[in-house]
Amino acid sequence: MTTVGSEGYEVEHRTRPAPGTVTGRTGACGHSSNGATGAGDPDARWLTLLMHAAFFLLLGASLARFLLRHPGEARTPWIIALSVALAVLYVLGPVLGSRPTPRSVVWLGVLVAVWMVLVVLAPSFAWCAVPLFYTGLRILPPRAALALVALLTVFVVAAQLRLADGFDPNLVLAPPAVAAIATAVFVHMQRQAARQHELIDDLLRTRRELAATERREGTLAERQRLSMEIHDTLAQGLSSQQMLLQAADRTWDADPATARRHVRTATGIAERNLAEARRFVHDLAPADLAEGGGLEAALHALAARETTQAQGRLTVRCHVEGEQHTALPDRVQSALLRIAQGALANVREHAHATEAALTLTRLDDRIVLDIADNGRGFAPAGRTGAATGGVRGHGLPAMRARLHQLGGTLTIESAPGEGTVLSAAVPLTPAPAPEDPS
Repeated sequence: MTTVGSEGYEVEHRTRPAPGTVTGRTGACGHSSNGATGAGDPDARWLTLLMHAAFFLLLGASLARFLLRHPGEARTPWIIALSVALAVLYVLGPVLGSRPTPRSVVWLGVLVAVWMVLVVLAPSFAWCAVPLFYTGLRILPPRAALALVALLTVFVVAAQLRLADGFDPNLVLAPPAVAAIATAVFVHMQRQAARQHELIDDLLRTRRELAATERREGTLAERQRLSMEIHDTLAQGLSSQQMLLQAADRTWDADPATARRHVRTATGIAERNLAEARRFVHDLAPADLAEGGGLEAALHALAARETTQAQGRLTVRCHVEGEQHTALPDRVQSALLRIAQGALANVREHAHATEAALTLTRLDDRIVLDIADNGRGFAPAGRTGAATGGVRGHGLPAMRARLHQLGGTLTIESAPGEGTVLSAAVPLTPAPAPEDPS
């Protein structure tokens, strides 16, 4: 019994309510709701209410029995007064709470003392001890609670023997059994409350960990997206400017007109890069899309601009097939435009092509963007680095990453001397992104 009582108290005072757990007070003797009698535990609340009801029922039954068996005795006024005092004291419990504070300990001591006097005067009040077991276990420290349970049990046994005509072993063994059952019920409720608190703590901790993981993944995804945006716009524009300015420097003395044309073209690219940089600051949307007209107008503008900047070395055409049934999501439009920009940058810098074509095809369940050129081509399985710009090598991986986020796919068809076709397909119906094999 010592071990059981000790465990019951330790669970009460070593567990803490999980964040957000509502605490309050329970019914008639409702001590502060915590642990086994927490407001979040319906079973504990019902047990508390049952104990309160049992106390007043036993008190009323004991008083009625005494008045019926001993009418008109001199001690009757004392019995009635002590019964009322015991009931009033029991009702004061909600004001003091269930923690082992000096006030609650004094209250419990007075309550038990009044009950003991009643038992000495009228042994039939002995069974009111059962709810007092529960109250003592909730308020007192372990050893004090066990001592109180033992004391109450001794008083109950003595009272039952006084009421009996002779010695009855059942009256000696039954009260300790009832005390053990009351203690076991209390410990069970405490352990159940502890398990619930642990479960709540685990759930809250798991939720915090998931939120932190999502934040980290979101940060990494945003960093990757920004790196792709910078690669497809500012980095490619700066690379083109570098090539044009180097060409202008080489031809400045021999052909000043061509050199100035290179400089003007580089200036135009710088203007576009400036617009992209300002767009990054605003909302990171492609500048061509921000000008209105949607993806089709942006692709046409891109094709015209690439043709102008190539100065006759490359002609880019744009074709749109299929009817537009619904507006494309902004993410899809931005991704396809960036893919087109990156693919044409590769064509301009590595393919040595004279013609390229952008073909946007709208199907019922997906949209497909094809970028084809008549350049020197490459072997996709063995020369990916050549197609992506040598040491930079970010073009094709960036395209695949963009499409991966949208649940789309990138297909490359190429062979040395036969040109290249890149096909980016994005589903128009919601679909989960494929798992990253890495």
